[in-house]
Amino acid sequence: MARTLFITGGARSGKSAFAEQLAMGFGAPLGYLATARSLDGEMDARIGKHQERRGTAWHTIEEPLHLAQTLRDQDGAFKAILVDCLTLWLTNLLLLDEEPADDSEERVMADVRQLETTLATMATPVIIVSNEVGMGIVPEHRLGRIFRDLAGRANQALAATADEAWLVASGIPLRLK
Repeated sequence: MARTLFITGGARSGKSAFAEQLAMGFGAPLGYLATARSLDGEMDARIGKHQERRGTAWHTIEEPLHLAQTLRDQDGAFKAILVDCLTLWLTNLLLLDEEPADDSEERVMADVRQLETTLATMATPVIIVSNEVGMGIVPEHRLGRIFRDLAGRANQALAATADEAWLVASGIPLRLK
């Protein structure tokens, strides 16, 4: 059974760069499972910067929805797989519903439980990056509150089952477990 490393932090906290550094410690080839969807020019530019920073040691797999299945399909192909990021994956799943509601959260959490099961069976180490969204104000809109609650539940579940959990704040990684 491989190791699972969970890394969380705020936006622009340095969590992706830290995750990439940890992954490189496993050696090449490395898998980068990207959950982001490129929907506009600004996002295209962000994705381009991430790819440029990673360099040629990485093989990018783009999968916005079927995270557990894609991990199973890629198991054994790389020395480590970095998933960046969990919260974008949760967003993609949540927005499959035209009007997300409380039952949407339960549907998405079923996918999170499937991901937990998959991680427990992986031979390849997996590093998961996620945003910590619960440290700010209570969102004004219902969708924002549903997402905040969903991300909090998913982060708790995956951090609890991970072998290591890290919080990155202001570019400084703090090991939680």
